[in-house]
Amino acid sequence: MEVFGSSGARGIAGTELTPEFVLQVAQAAGTVWEADRAAVATDTRLTGQMFADATASGLAGVGLDVDRLGLTPTPAIGRYCEQEAIPGVMLTASHNPPEYNGIKLIGADGIELSIDRLERIEAHALGEEFDLVPWELVGESREVDTANATYQQSLLDAIDTERIADADLTVALDPGHGAGGVVSPEFYRELGCEVVTVNAQLDGRFPGRMPEPVPENLDDLGRLVEAADADVGIAHDGDADRSVFFDEQGRFIDGDASLAALAARELSAGDHTVAAVNVSQRLVDVCERVDAELALTPIGATHIITRIKELWTAGETVPIAGEGNGGVFFPNHRLVRDGPYIGAKFLELIADTPASEVVAPYQDYHSTRVNLAYGSEAERRTMLSAAEEYVHAADAEISTLDGYRLEYGNSWVLVRPSGTEPKIRIVAEATTADRAEELATDLADVVRAAVE
Repeated sequence: MEVFGSSGARGIAGTELTPEFVLQVAQAAGTVWEADRAAVATDTRLTGQMFADATASGLAGVGLDVDRLGLTPTPAIGRYCEQEAIPGVMLTASHNPPEYNGIKLIGADGIELSIDRLERIEAHALGEEFDLVPWELVGESREVDTANATYQQSLLDAIDTERIADADLTVALDPGHGAGGVVSPEFYRELGCEVVTVNAQLDGRFPGRMPEPVPENLDDLGRLVEAADADVGIAHDGDADRSVFFDEQGRFIDGDASLAALAARELSAGDHTVAAVNVSQRLVDVCERVDAELALTPIGATHIITRIKELWTAGETVPIAGEGNGGVFFPNHRLVRDGPYIGAKFLELIADTPASEVVAPYQDYHSTRVNLAYGSEAERRTMLSAAEEYVHAADAEISTLDGYRLEYGNSWVLVRPSGTEPKIRIVAEATTADRAEELATDLADVVRAAVE
């Protein structure tokens, strides 16, 4: 797809992502959707209001009324769309830097659109095929201020609040200046936790840390866990559809380890789970131990959602799915990545066992990530060509589901272009940190040298 990458359409606001482009996508979506009303929401980014205005104009121009929810986490607009049975548009760039913004399209079932639906909308946007209406039929807008409160109550109804409250947990929370700040602090307090926060001010400049919840951005949270003697640290990305964790000693928990711990609790024999091609051996081990099936997809929420729906159609059960970046699905709850809910499910795990012990069985693997930026399409092609040559010369099993994944028995390395940023991403995992570093560095050196 040219417009929609691994998780919606994203770009640098004002240059790569313009109001005109957003207007066209909204017109295309409104043309394809069989609806007379749609919702629009934003995260905290400074360009959110500008793009919300463009979106509302595009939808109104093809005859849809618009519910404007304002500042809202992605899972909250999904909940609103499901409740109202209307589609929606979320303006967010999730974990990307502040200068980015993006578009996520949500169906009337509250779920991000599947690939086939996105392709239909993309075709209309690129072909400028819009069902524009005459002036007397344009849609109207209204402000809605109840979406976040309704979403928070739905979370409370779905979580074992008594178990968490009885544990008397202290939660150190870092919403990262993003949309999670309007829900998560109060939500975890309502669960009976003592909550201390850092970077909880709503600020699209992201002054305290960048939106991506990775270890290098979360030093403040680790220190807060130690200073507050907290039981756990929880961090979100910009639109709060992900959660990553620190243990009670202020140590970052690899997202693959927390996913494996959550999966071990949810999966039973005969169940299926879905993960992306960068899946950790930790999850593979869990599936083998409980006799569950693992299905792999290209990276990105859209691909995972599509595969889960296919499994449902085939009559299979899928109690958990996701990626090791903190984006976990609990499909029996809702088929969305939901940061506050993911955090609460982890609180259920640590209610009677310290976080360090919960993830201890999943610490036998080490991962390394390298991101290589490119400045042009020509550089991108050159770097990928160098990666391809390296891959085909390697003595390893090769997977081409998404990029190139080299399997070396008890270790692997993956190289692929990002679907959200101008970067080539390299991820390696092994049973030792040195081996993971070696795999990632060797490949990164070859790719980097191709454009130096």
